[in-house]
Amino acid sequence: MRPSDLLQPRPEGLYCPPGDFFIDPVRPVERALITHGHSDHARAGHTHVLATRQTLDIMALRYGEDFARSRQAAALGEKIDVGGISVTFHPAGHVLGSAQIAVEKDGLRIVASGDYKRTPDATCAPFELVPCDVFITEATFALPVFRHPPPQEEIGRLLKSVAQFPERSHLVGAYALGKAQRVMKELRQAGYDRPIHIHGALAKLSDYYQAEGVDLGPLEPATVEAGRKGEFAGAVVIGPPSAFADRWARRFPDPVACFASGWMRIRQRARQRGVELPLILSDHCDWDELCQTITETGAGEVWVTHGREEALVRWCELQGVSARPLHLVGYEDEGD
Repeated sequence: MRPSDLLQPRPEGLYCPPGDFFIDPVRPVERALITHGHSDHARAGHTHVLATRQTLDIMALRYGEDFARSRQAAALGEKIDVGGISVTFHPAGHVLGSAQIAVEKDGLRIVASGDYKRTPDATCAPFELVPCDVFITEATFALPVFRHPPPQEEIGRLLKSVAQFPERSHLVGAYALGKAQRVMKELRQAGYDRPIHIHGALAKLSDYYQAEGVDLGPLEPATVEAGRKGEFAGAVVIGPPSAFADRWARRFPDPVACFASGWMRIRQRARQRGVELPLILSDHCDWDELCQTITETGAGEVWVTHGREEALVRWCELQGVSARPLHLVGYEDEGD
């Protein structure tokens, strides 16, 4: 069997003809296998959904309990037969519940990474290397300029600023699923034990993380009802990036605008967003980690998707590894 007989790109997403299922389809399909809960990968409206229990829970929190007609939870490492195809979910280290999906038939194994990272993260299971014949990798930060610093250094910069400016609040922009909870956990691991104030859009998912055993410490709502403007002096406030453009952000005393993202490596992006304290904190692999992972999988062929595809394809070719871009559309950077 050729790899293209087992998985192939379609407008809806990656499709497995012999198993009649899609991986992370961007439009409603009969059977969908979902790598993680970010909205560019996990969409409502599919008939049948197979994903990890935590991803199914997150989809229900975001879309409602009726996000699919039926759902099936996949345990990590469990072999599941889907239309005669062996399917296994393996930790991706991206966000809570995230998984790579290994698809096997007749001795051929293809691993679809979904989004993944190699940096240790106490809010989710660590990435598991899965040897394979074909590795389908994301390429969000697949340029040599992207080399992420240790997260402890970035959180250290945030805490240093908090100490230097006790009269100002620090507003940290972080995506609602994964990044926000990781910032909270990194702060706790760095010894910050004061309450963290959060935007209402983060409450439901943060409560779920805590229920799943991820201790985020004391969290308090960042609302007018919860305190007058002066009471937020010296506070760390976390909210979704979209909230920083509305009246919510203007209620805090002389706020230091921060943004936690791998894109903060690009200074122009930080300036465009009006970010005073950029925090380079990513839930995706950087260039070195992408190259390392491709090498370690032992894959003889690499398919590259959603990101800076051409640079990584070229790197593979220079290493003697066959590679091609998939040019899939509909995948953004919600969890960057």
